[in-house]
Order: sequence, then C-alpha cells, then structure tokens
Amino acid sequence: MHFRPLHDRVLVRRLEAEEKTSGGIIIPDTAKEKPMEGEIVAVGPGTRDEAGKPVELAVKAGDRILFGKWSGTEVRIEGEDLLIMKESDILGIIEATAELKRAA
Repeated sequence: MHFRPLHDRVLVRRLEAEEKTSGGIIIPDTAKEKPMEGEIVAVGPGTRDEAGKPVELAVKAGDRILFGKWSGTEVRIEGEDLLIMKESDILGIIEATAELKRAA
C-alpha cells in the first residue's frame, strides 16, 4: 500500500529519542517524552492561493524536521506508527552542517 497525503499535509516518521542523558543515565521507556523530531516520508501536492495558482510545500520527502509536541494525528500504516500533519504544524527543517556531512 502506498499513502499520498492531500493538499498541504505531510506524513512524518518520528525519530527515536535518546535513551541516555549526557551524564550517562539511562531513561526508562515510561519516563521518555515523545520526540518532536521526525523525517518526512511523503508530502501532498500543496495548496492554492487566492488567485487559484498552485503553491508548493516548502518541505520534501527526506527532510528532517521539528514539530510541536501535540502536532499531527497518529496513524498506523503497514504496521508503522506515523503522523499526518499540516505543513503549518512544522516548526522548521533541521539541516546538517558541513562538518556533519563530511563526517558521515
């Protein structure tokens, strides 16, 4: 099955939260907060402006993003928990710096 969001909606996969603090303390599953970081899996075609011209989304599949804590609707597609949210719920795109790109 393939899922394609409509209008200005995006399909997001949450990225896993850290399991240890910077001091090395392991965080149990019950104390973890849901991560507010994710990767875009699919995007809709966009919206239309007042003149009826198409307006594309500023994000694309594969972008790593930050979103609000309570953003989106949780769905299960092919056994995977994902989020569907509007582009306006996205706070920003996380871009890798040149140093991180070279290290990868």
